[in-house]
Amino acid sequence: MLSVGESHTVLVTGGAGFIGSHLILTLAARYPHWKIINLDNLDYCSSLKNLKCLEGTSTYKFILGDVCDQFFIERLFSTEDISVVFHCAAQTHVESSFACPSRFMHVNADGTDMLVRAAFQARVRQFIFVSTDEVYGQSLKQPFDETSPQRPTNPYSSAKAAAENIVISYWRKHKFPVIITRSNNVYGPRQYQEKVIPKYLSLIQRDQKCTVEGTGLQSRHFLYVDDLTEAFLIVLERGVLGEIYNIGTNFEIPIIQLARQLVQMTVKNVSNEQLDDWIEFVEDRPVREMRYPMTSDKLHSLGWKPKVSWKEGIRRTIKWHEENPEFWPLIPNRKEENLTPAVDIIGSAKTN
Repeated sequence: MLSVGESHTVLVTGGAGFIGSHLILTLAARYPHWKIINLDNLDYCSSLKNLKCLEGTSTYKFILGDVCDQFFIERLFSTEDISVVFHCAAQTHVESSFACPSRFMHVNADGTDMLVRAAFQARVRQFIFVSTDEVYGQSLKQPFDETSPQRPTNPYSSAKAAAENIVISYWRKHKFPVIITRSNNVYGPRQYQEKVIPKYLSLIQRDQKCTVEGTGLQSRHFLYVDDLTEAFLIVLERGVLGEIYNIGTNFEIPIIQLARQLVQMTVKNVSNEQLDDWIEFVEDRPVREMRYPMTSDKLHSLGWKPKVSWKEGIRRTIKWHEENPEFWPLIPNRKEENLTPAVDIIGSAKTN
């Protein structure tokens, strides 16, 4: 068990991205005596603006680098006395994974292999791998628990499943102290616009329609980012080594209903009859999972439960978007462009 009262150096990969930056801010607030290293290659969906408040502080350090650069990663662990690793860096845009599956496998699986190998050689005291509920595949009935088999259905989740297997193999063979987390869809301030909630809010701000893939009947569980980072710290402090923890929420909403709700909350004087005027149905992705239900009882037993309701979380998210309309550069509507900009950058430290 890691002693949080001691001083530690924590490496967060993908720390300039959405989840990584929120995690770093939470770590800095909770453990002000710890040193935090942010490793990121500053791909299109990352920004150091996310962590401007930590610039110049003695306990925070940004390093520009790539998790897929083996020589760089080995040198990093040999020169920094790293105690804890939160591996958040990944390629995560599912639509892009169908176009470039080898790139996703390279970053998500090969990059994880390089990182966990270097961490093992450096005798890191805890390695936490941030995975996804998508490794389970879809279920229309029973929710998944941590013993459910992996059944990934797209290149992104397949690469994440492969990375999980690499990480857990170090526990099984060497008892290297790893923990894996699998979370629902995460949302909140500063999320890049390719994800569904910021994408719709950005389109509405530009007086454009929300592009709903397929029928829109597919539903997702949405977890506010502060609840996720709190779960990470619970796992860090109380998690059992070699275990997997689901980080989930009971709130579930069909994507078509999500689009209508965001329109209703952000467009002035819009009537219920006008909501669908703001929606445009577009071609679905090659494989569509209808839902990813899962239980988080194992994490609840450690004392964690989500605290931020959907009503409060989406209110905070909308408020941030209204106050920061130019935080991210505009990206094309999917009708205008099928691929996300910069998807051909290899070695991304992109986070959810």
